[in-house]
Amino acid sequence: MSEECITTQTGNPAVPAKPARRRFLGAAVSVAAGAATLGFPAVVKAQGPISMRWQSTWPAKDIFHEYALDFAKKVNDMTGGDLKIEVLPAGAVVPAFGLLDAVSKGTLDGGHGVLVYHYGKQNALAMWGSSPAFGMDANTMLAWHKYGGGKELLAKIYQSIGANVVSFPYGPMPTQPLGWFKKPITKPDDMKGLKFRTVGISIDLFTGMGAAVNALPGGEIVPAMDRGLLDAAEFNNASSDRLLGFADVSKICMLQSYHQGAEQFEITFNKTKYDALPTKMKALIEYAVEAASADMSWKAIDRYSKDYVELQTKDKVKFYKTPDSVLQKQLEIFDGVLEKYSAANPLFKEIAESQRQFAERAVRWYLDTQVGPRMAYNHYFGPKKAGDKKT
Repeated sequence: MSEECITTQTGNPAVPAKPARRRFLGAAVSVAAGAATLGFPAVVKAQGPISMRWQSTWPAKDIFHEYALDFAKKVNDMTGGDLKIEVLPAGAVVPAFGLLDAVSKGTLDGGHGVLVYHYGKQNALAMWGSSPAFGMDANTMLAWHKYGGGKELLAKIYQSIGANVVSFPYGPMPTQPLGWFKKPITKPDDMKGLKFRTVGISIDLFTGMGAAVNALPGGEIVPAMDRGLLDAAEFNNASSDRLLGFADVSKICMLQSYHQGAEQFEITFNKTKYDALPTKMKALIEYAVEAASADMSWKAIDRYSKDYVELQTKDKVKFYKTPDSVLQKQLEIFDGVLEKYSAANPLFKEIAESQRQFAERAVRWYLDTQVGPRMAYNHYFGPKKAGDKKT
């Protein structure tokens, strides 16, 4: 009912009109109500669902692409459909190594990959995956990122190269194998002369061991080995390696290495698009990252362990532990790599020192408090001695 006057059913005034100021305000209210009725966006119309087109750096059938889809589903579900992320596989829009540029320019709204794939733009990015990490595992590395200064340093890196992205490292990876070979590696000199695939600062590490290194995306590795362009290669884990077909070109896999002992995935948003999101939606995204990180690590344990068995039983792959002499050589070579890049890149040095300080405290705590699993595993599943009771 208008404040201007009260009317009868016949439309005749029942009370006198209000002063002019009241008439003006009443008219303004009427205009606003009319605008709402007409659905003017500036007044009350709710914004529709926000759609984003993403790409991963992984083939469609790889478990890594599945992790990207898992994250997108969590966001879609948690926002009640207000944000809808569609994830395409590697190569759908840009090549795997072109993801950062595509997201930064807005060609893609976001993506799923790893930080070391951007190594060529700023070598300090490799410190989020391609190094011994001063003894940290991938989960400890994520602790450093969130609570030890890594998040701020990563933002500084992307600002230094003009990347218009918001980055969320997540998803701790288990220690990656040394790689797939034609014969077992028994000593450091066995690496000399091998045409070998790796990425990031691992290039410097394996080059220092005498290998001729070629950096290739995951989907190109096995074809290169099949054609003889590579003698050996590393990728990541039992599930991905099995799907990519490593067992078709090699039956020898060396487990354990320091070249990528603490890597994690990276979720990136175009910064302009991300900054325009409502505050509540940004909070949901951050929590979805953490939820996806935990879920990914649990799924990895289940799936990798199954494929590890399948590789041995169905694909007849033989696994060997990388000799300690090779692991020690990796550490010695990386000392030189660390010194070289720290001298040439102040940001690299700042990151290395930050990681070192965090690792000295966190890894010492871990080593002192965490009981090793091998004794318990051998107790329950190791060869039984004569006279032992069955459990």
